[in-house]
Amino acid sequence: MPLTGSLTSLLLRGLLAGLIAGLLAATVGYFVGEPKVDAAIAIEEAHSAGGHAHSEDSEPSGGHSHGAEEAPLVSRTGQKAGQFLALGLAGLALGAIYASVAHVARRYTTLPGPRLALTLGVGGWLAIVAVPFFKYPANPPAVGDPDTINERTLLWMAAVLLGIVAVAAATSVFKALRGQLFTVRLIGGVVGFVSVTTLGYILLPGVNEVSNEFPATLLWQFRVSSLAETATLWAALTLGFAALTEFATRTAAQVRDSVASPG
Repeated sequence: MPLTGSLTSLLLRGLLAGLIAGLLAATVGYFVGEPKVDAAIAIEEAHSAGGHAHSEDSEPSGGHSHGAEEAPLVSRTGQKAGQFLALGLAGLALGAIYASVAHVARRYTTLPGPRLALTLGVGGWLAIVAVPFFKYPANPPAVGDPDTINERTLLWMAAVLLGIVAVAAATSVFKALRGQLFTVRLIGGVVGFVSVTTLGYILLPGVNEVSNEFPATLLWQFRVSSLAETATLWAALTLGFAALTEFATRTAAQVRDSVASPG
């Protein structure tokens, strides 16, 4: 059955699924990602302390002292707990956007509600997470030049736009092959997606600000944990919305059946 329900009901589903997804993603981040962040911060502080000690040794008597480092506005304990609030709110926002897109998309497809929800979730994850990540993967706190943060942000946004275009191209090719075997349509969509993504990767400049001193294993573990956190967010949102949609559809069908046969 096609996706049914008013925009309000879809938004409520999206908000509930998004909140749950955000909290689950925060849980993954807390137990999987935060130990990697702590390790990266320890490396950064060790390097800063080494450079700071050198600068103090070479500083003339009576010069300005940097011995007292400014305390962070939010402690690490506060940051770890705050990610539950941050990702909960992010999940709510993402769930509302997801539901709004589903509301528009259902006008142009006959896919059953749960299947449409799953399709949107996979497409959204590919466009917003996968394509940008494999071009510009996440870096821990000790990696990256603060002076290039604006440039790197713009490049990441360009990669997100590339992902959206790639998913749109895959969808267009899939629809253009209507009447062909499903596997042929699927292969055509994959080829369209890979072609656009590859061209975009070639045109977009590379960014590598990882120093040779940073442990490669920790960098890899941090990036895997970052991908796991975003994957959890999207998987939980998609499956939660699909489950709520299927539940609402079945409930509506049961109500109709009971009204049709009251005896």
